[in-house]
Amino acid sequence: MSDSSEIRTSDSDDEFIMDMLYHLPRPRLFRGRSNPLEEFDEFDFKCRFRLSKESFGVLMHLIVQDVKHETKRNVALSPEVQVLITLRYYATGTFQAVIGDHIRVNKSTVCRTIKRVSTAIARLYPQFINMPRTAHERSIVQTGFYKTRNFPRVIGAIDCTHIRIQSPNSDIGERFRNRKGYFSFNVQVICNSNMEIMNIVSRWPGSVHDSTIFDNSLVRAKFENHEYGNNVFLIGDGGYPCRNYLMTPLLNTSTQAEENYQRAHIATRNVIERVFGVWKRRFPVLAVRILTQLSTSMKTIVATAVLYNMLLQQRDEMPHNEEPIRPEFLHEFNANPIRQTGNLVRHTLLERLAILLA
Repeated sequence: MSDSSEIRTSDSDDEFIMDMLYHLPRPRLFRGRSNPLEEFDEFDFKCRFRLSKESFGVLMHLIVQDVKHETKRNVALSPEVQVLITLRYYATGTFQAVIGDHIRVNKSTVCRTIKRVSTAIARLYPQFINMPRTAHERSIVQTGFYKTRNFPRVIGAIDCTHIRIQSPNSDIGERFRNRKGYFSFNVQVICNSNMEIMNIVSRWPGSVHDSTIFDNSLVRAKFENHEYGNNVFLIGDGGYPCRNYLMTPLLNTSTQAEENYQRAHIATRNVIERVFGVWKRRFPVLAVRILTQLSTSMKTIVATAVLYNMLLQQRDEMPHNEEPIRPEFLHEFNANPIRQTGNLVRHTLLERLAILLA
């Protein structure tokens, strides 16, 4: 009996030990990390990270202090690797586990890194994204638009585009479902004739209309207070009401002057559509879907806009033989059925364009 009892006790102890070992957390595995700066030549590096090695160096100089870890404990990621992880995410929009496998880091590390680096890049907003602040700057922007199709006094083209996101999975989730049925941010952008982004608002859910975003924006308040001057305006599509500082297309044309205005308006405003296409092609995460929390998604949108302008200034173009990425089709809204307070200004422009284009 005693021998049998000892065997049962021994078996019970073995089972207990095995069960305890099974539930212990897995030991941390520190894998050797790749260095894309050394692995890829200039062409492959640009295709994978959407910028040249020279532009990467410029970006690192601007944000290295914001992303640098104060300690090397637990094999902390270097600033260069953190930025490369984030750029790879912008370039693909793929799952974070896949990004981690590429650089050889854990998925949770990728998530924290994207948030950290996106925040650092978004802080560069005042340095790279600005409306024209002086009379001289406004004159340069107006001249650029005028050269497009003789449309005078324009200091910006405005429109909104939907940036796909994953379902917020919360009580406010349906607010982000747009009229096309998917979850998104409705992002307002103002650009100049050189396709530079001068203003961006990225906090509004996809269900909110373009005109509502503009009415609640700081840039509208500045136009109302004449901070950009008295004789300048934005140019927008039919989703906006016509105002003294915002010119929209006519619903119907019946005279040659109206036809001239309509053609000039369409050709001048087209630049904002091209900005959306180039921006989303440069950073496909905007066209595919952003798979992060809402706060990080907003920072990602602003960060890619900052990078877009920075790379324009650096004249860092993408290779021409890339596979084209088809951007979202941008829906044209009909003009709002409300009192159009800018009709008189628009009528004056009709008469001026009739003379210029006669």
